[in-house]
Amino acid sequence: MYFYSSNYKSSIESILLIPIKYILPLKILNMNEITNVTILGSGQMGAGIGLVCAIHDYNVVFYDVKEEFVNNGIERNKKWIKRQVEKNKLSKENAELITQKMSGTISLEAAVSNSDLIIEAIIENLDIKKELWAKVANFAPEHTIFGSNTSSLSISEMAKASKRPSKFLGTHFFNPPVILKLIEFIQTTHTSEETMNIAIQFGQTLGMDTVKAKETPGFIVNRLLIPQLNEAYLLLENDIATKEDIDTAMKIGLNHPMGPLTLSDFIGLDTILYIAEYLHKHLGPKYKPANILYDLVNQGKMGRKSGEGFYIYN
Repeated sequence: MYFYSSNYKSSIESILLIPIKYILPLKILNMNEITNVTILGSGQMGAGIGLVCAIHDYNVVFYDVKEEFVNNGIERNKKWIKRQVEKNKLSKENAELITQKMSGTISLEAAVSNSDLIIEAIIENLDIKKELWAKVANFAPEHTIFGSNTSSLSISEMAKASKRPSKFLGTHFFNPPVILKLIEFIQTTHTSEETMNIAIQFGQTLGMDTVKAKETPGFIVNRLLIPQLNEAYLLLENDIATKEDIDTAMKIGLNHPMGPLTLSDFIGLDTILYIAEYLHKHLGPKYKPANILYDLVNQGKMGRKSGEGFYIYN
């Protein structure tokens, strides 16, 4: 899930103005020490998670189904690193150290065979995720922890597909992870306490705040967020207020950094629709997506990534 923070500049500076040798994490001193992290999916979210891990001295391998996707994810991170150097927020030496921590492959076996932690960040489609986790289990070491970055889907079903339910949990980052320092850790009825504890310690080494929740559709944030966004859509759909006034009211009245319609475009309307439909199916009618959301998605208006959503983008 995507958010934007108004204090992003200070957040970045707080990480990158400190020499990297002083911000590297203390390793977990047990048999499940995490050193090597695999990211399944090299899109915007996967690339961002991998970047945070590389900044904090973890070896990161990106996996995707096409070499083009892998390269795009790594190049996106290199451009971000270059910008920090140009702004004098990161030394060239530290930039090189971070870059060297990242590699990629289209071989699933190569990606996971030496991994201590695997974080999946592919498309929000439960069947595709389950199919991938079933394959991962054939190659990953027995000690490896499995985490899905899904923002709403069933962790238990993915865990069952992986055949390692005690090692499986939800690891929900927020976009962009280098700025938004929160991870929702989701525990199923089969996730072991050892797995949860190691994962939470790992999150803390990334400089993140961590919250823990039992498995439920939407977890904490989306369980609260999606109904709020949908109410904004209904206000617009029923011609109660303009999109500009809806966003302004929430920004100024509740001190939100951006309004719900701008935020929706930033997240991606297709992503929101998929989550809303899932919540509607499992939690009831109050999560039923507004018709305007269906209309925009059916027209290919997905938000910023497509150039148009509730607003038009250059």
